[in-house]
Amino acid sequence: MSLSLSMAAFALAASISPGPVNIVALGSGARHGLRASLRHVVGASLGFCLLLIVVGLGLHELLVRWPLIGLGLHWGGVLFLLYLAWRLASDKGGLGNQGELRAPSAWHGAAMQWLNPKAWLAALAGVGAYTGGEQQLLWLFIWIYGPICFVSIASWAWAGSVIGQYLGNPRYMRVFNRTLAALLVASALYLVME
Repeated sequence: MSLSLSMAAFALAASISPGPVNIVALGSGARHGLRASLRHVVGASLGFCLLLIVVGLGLHELLVRWPLIGLGLHWGGVLFLLYLAWRLASDKGGLGNQGELRAPSAWHGAAMQWLNPKAWLAALAGVGAYTGGEQQLLWLFIWIYGPICFVSIASWAWAGSVIGQYLGNPRYMRVFNRTLAALLVASALYLVME
């Protein structure tokens, strides 16, 4: 297997697997449709690529040297997941343009990646495994990872838009949102128990 193909396989496995960013993309797609959710998808993809750049250029060394920064990111991520879960659980399930819950923005998607422990693990593992500290390999990894990340998160938003067609009743939307909220809480609890 070539290095590029191995990088692509890693990127797909890390990007398409369930996680907080994908759960939010699924919920956004169900509530707002694919088009409105693409801002979140683009922001999350660019945010992750920026995370790869920063990790590849030495942030990992900073985290090793000052572990309190990593601890702060860890707990910030847990609190952010709980906040998102609360927002979903408290949503009334209203449909249409009632302004109860707006589609996540690009900034929201990017911030989610920086507060997402799954993203940090993928960035640290990927950069460590595939770049060996060589900037040329880092840029190759980012060029491969970025589009795969975009398509993976977009597929979750698309799946949500398909599911959303069957959630025409606010009660069904509330159940769906609370299910997603429970998944986010489970993710946060996993991080706390880790």
